[in-house]
Amino acid sequence: MKEGKEKVCDACGGGPAVMHLTQVVDDQTTTSYLCERCAVEKGLSAPTPPNNPPLADFLAQMGGDEPKEPSDSDAELTCPFCGLTSSSFKEAGRLGCPQCYSTFENSLRGLLRRIHGGTQHVGKVYLPPDPTTTEVEQRLDGLRRKLQRAVAAEDFERAAEIRDEIRTLEPAS
Repeated sequence: MKEGKEKVCDACGGGPAVMHLTQVVDDQTTTSYLCERCAVEKGLSAPTPPNNPPLADFLAQMGGDEPKEPSDSDAELTCPFCGLTSSSFKEAGRLGCPQCYSTFENSLRGLLRRIHGGTQHVGKVYLPPDPTTTEVEQRLDGLRRKLQRAVAAEDFERAAEIRDEIRTLEPAS
């Protein structure tokens, strides 16, 4: 419910309303405001807020080092487009607009490195349901390079996975 006017429970008229209930029955919409006691009597419970830990806590839970304290230069960053500050981003874990990616680029690189182990995408490349011959060849070239690197690193399990993926993409002879 929005802050401001305090709504009173429509059922008992006594307590402050903590829940806004909208019901649609036979194309008829009814809206009521309920206090906590009346909501429980109707079998409803107050929604639990989502568990969105601050970004720094999230990273610490991932088993990495404790997050470093932001430097003075980090604390002062503000997105010129939406006004999001570094501290707001670290608390919410969400950016406010596309411009934030440029503004917080240095922080994001460190964050991505900690979460993903790098800042470049190295996962699978999407192939559309009906890929063209060129798309398949590009994918095969990339897989062959990965296979060579895996063999050179003596990561034979990964090499076998890549080999199998190559076999599924190669045209049947």
